[in-house]
Amino acid sequence: LQTEDYARAILTYGEVGRNDPARIERHVALRMARQSLLTGPDAPVFWVVMDETVLHRPVGSSAVMRAQVDRLLAATELPNVTLQIAEFAAGHHPGTYSPFVLFRFAIPELPDMVIVEYLTGALYIDNTGEVAEHMEAMDRMVAHAESARRTKQILADFRKEL
Repeated sequence: LQTEDYARAILTYGEVGRNDPARIERHVALRMARQSLLTGPDAPVFWVVMDETVLHRPVGSSAVMRAQVDRLLAATELPNVTLQIAEFAAGHHPGTYSPFVLFRFAIPELPDMVIVEYLTGALYIDNTGEVAEHMEAMDRMVAHAESARRTKQILADFRKEL
């Protein structure tokens, strides 16, 4: 759900010691292409539980942050996207340990998968037991976070402060 400028800033900060503009632009383009799936035909269901920290840690300029929050607000209008914020006041949640992406496929032959990104790469987990633990963590995070409706209001209020 990142804008190009937000993704570029995140990736630039993550390129510790490398600063390879071509690599960064390639990854930005990949993120934008992947994101286009959310509005295409047969769009997947996309459920995000986002820690409130993301809103309060500036990335790029104020304009980049405003556009990013606008992008998140626009995503809340998509019928296949659910966005929830885990507020600071709600305390610790399972996603605090390490952000992860859980993939569930409509094709039964494809196993569910978890991806954990880190500074220099990503870990792809398809071990049934480990994936089940991440599913349970996701369920707990969904229950812990604010509702999609409340999240939309949090984003709108935060946008006014930018």
